[in-house]
Amino acid sequence: MSKPLAFLNLPTPALMGVLNVTPDSFSDGGKFNSVTQAIYHARKMISEGADILDIGGESTRPGAAEVSIAEEIDRTAPIIDALRTAGVTTPISIDTRKAAVAKAALAAGAAMINDVSALSFDPELADIAAQSGTPICLMHAQGTPEVMQKNPSYGNVVQEVHAYLKSRIETATAAGIARDKIIIDPGIGFGKTLDHNLSLIRNLSAFHDLGCPVLLGVSRKNFIGVITDVQDPADRVIGSVTVALTAFSQGVQIIRAHDIKPHAEALAMWRALRDEA
Repeated sequence: MSKPLAFLNLPTPALMGVLNVTPDSFSDGGKFNSVTQAIYHARKMISEGADILDIGGESTRPGAAEVSIAEEIDRTAPIIDALRTAGVTTPISIDTRKAAVAKAALAAGAAMINDVSALSFDPELADIAAQSGTPICLMHAQGTPEVMQKNPSYGNVVQEVHAYLKSRIETATAAGIARDKIIIDPGIGFGKTLDHNLSLIRNLSAFHDLGCPVLLGVSRKNFIGVITDVQDPADRVIGSVTVALTAFSQGVQIIRAHDIKPHAEALAMWRALRDEA
């Protein structure tokens, strides 16, 4: 059986439930912006098997524009505080590229940082993670959300993403972040074509030699819709779960997903077939 993620006291694989408090996220924008909606959805995901909640106040979908720091804090910190006040004890991750947003989220009760820029957007975020001792996920992206899907190009996508994440781990540890608090994410859909995404997914096991837990976020993404001919992101559950099962089989420790119940059911079957139930 996989070892637990000790820094968050979680089993592996673990399920990270997506809670976007944005008006423009690609599949659920505007659905959970109010405190009441957010608490209801958070409790629903936890009851279905979410081990972590990932709360984001800035869409990073292709073409998305940057949100101001003040607005991002206003969207996220009150939700995190309300969840803690309501008695939710599940670990909460703040999905942000910005130090000030992360600082406010941690003060409100977040326990992890999920940075799609791998500390390249706001270098001060490294200090926040180091000083707080908070686990942080470093994700690969080629370009910013505004431009990342405009002709992404690699010589060898697996090698280049691997090298990038290795360098960002070194940057993080040099800033004082403990290596055992670092998670890595190959960044499916962030500056990648369909073929790039498939190559990375087929070779997820290659990232384990970096010595950090691997997080994978593929839920409802466009490449799944292209392959399965499913236009509505909310209907891409089967494709999303299929990729998750491939990731489980390659030792990925965290799956980030919108649809927790089907992922939890698939994980239960996967564990039973491996005699790990």
